[in-house]
Amino acid sequence: MISASTDSQQQEQLIEKYMQLPNQVWDDIINQASKNVDVLKDEEAVKQLGSILKTNVRACKALGHPFVIQLGRIYLDMLNVYKVMSENISTATSINGEIVTRQPLIKSMRVVKKETLKLISCWVERSNDPNMVLENFIPPLLDAVLLDYRRCTVPSAREPEVLSTMATVVNKLKGTITSEIPKIFDAVFECTLDMINKDFEEYPEHRTNFFLMLQAVNMYCFAAFLNIPPAQFKLVLDSVIWAFKHTMRNVADTGLSILFQLLQNVASQENSASQQFYHTYYTDILQHMFSVVTDTSHTAGLTMHATILAYMFTLVENNKVAVSLNPSSQTVPAGQPASTVNIAYVQDFVANLLRTAFPHLTDNQIKITVQGLFNLDQDIPAFKEHLRDFLVQIREFTGEDDSDLFLEEREQALKTAQEEKRKIASSVPGMLNPHEVAEEMQEI
Repeated sequence: MISASTDSQQQEQLIEKYMQLPNQVWDDIINQASKNVDVLKDEEAVKQLGSILKTNVRACKALGHPFVIQLGRIYLDMLNVYKVMSENISTATSINGEIVTRQPLIKSMRVVKKETLKLISCWVERSNDPNMVLENFIPPLLDAVLLDYRRCTVPSAREPEVLSTMATVVNKLKGTITSEIPKIFDAVFECTLDMINKDFEEYPEHRTNFFLMLQAVNMYCFAAFLNIPPAQFKLVLDSVIWAFKHTMRNVADTGLSILFQLLQNVASQENSASQQFYHTYYTDILQHMFSVVTDTSHTAGLTMHATILAYMFTLVENNKVAVSLNPSSQTVPAGQPASTVNIAYVQDFVANLLRTAFPHLTDNQIKITVQGLFNLDQDIPAFKEHLRDFLVQIREFTGEDDSDLFLEEREQALKTAQEEKRKIASSVPGMLNPHEVAEEMQEI
């Protein structure tokens, strides 16, 4: 009802009235804490703060941008509470170790931090004034959360919501946040990567949110990547490669998406930056892509694998790569087109990769496979089929099951059948449970 109001003054009054009770409790706790900060170590007070923030999150979801009147009222106090909670948790973990994070009081403090980040993320996502967000809300947010995230000595005590909030901010503000990216990366990039690069299992929330943040920065703030030191850029690229090799499918899919966008971003850059990238990283990326394509645990991403490989071959064919891809020579021999030299080099490079990995294949099989990859790079479905034929050849020799090479098609067929079944059921009153009926259908 409040969100439907067209009178902004009336809407503000209704929001104030709606939030009056939680605001009274909030103000009472904040006033006590201003006189004695130890109030924020009282378990009951901390639980109340968590409940009030959850109420604010629900209100924000319903109200959208107009919730700014309420958010502005509590924003700075909320971030100060966040800092105090961070200090309390940091002190407790430094004295008692990681085990203290399981205590009820510390858990409640972390709930306050998580709900704070959730509330900010929720409102930023629904806001309609990017300049106001950038000028008034982002500076105190970065000041409160980034330093705490980096200084935290116990990795499991770092809030994964920090990463998802940064992703939301970048997705919303797009290029206008580019100047803050080095500051954000400095605080969260290396320490998070150090948490998740030991294996494929620990800290699943951190790793998912980390790559979503990387995806957002790559999409909207690519210029920031061009201004970071080469060693840090290599770290970024290594993390992307590591992502698409991941056994968690959502992370692997995100990694492939980031890589494809990254290659497109590089192709759109001025000549010197893009050519340096190709000379340094092109063949490395190609090698890693083929290692994933031929890995039986990554067959579900075959369409994206085909799309990226075809795009990489097209870059060479269309003379987008003006430097020599041969690491022993950066310049193309005089009098020869770069595309001709690089096509020959890439074909030899791929053939050697396949010959080394699959010695049972004949030279003719490898030659036909490599030639087909270049001949079909303008037709993704045909390219994918050619790639799949090659994978079937490998599986037949080793005696492995090749049915999973058709996993995407099976998933799509099942999805289509499910949608058709639901469509039929929805046409008959009473066939679907109330919670299965779409909201627009319930309103009819």
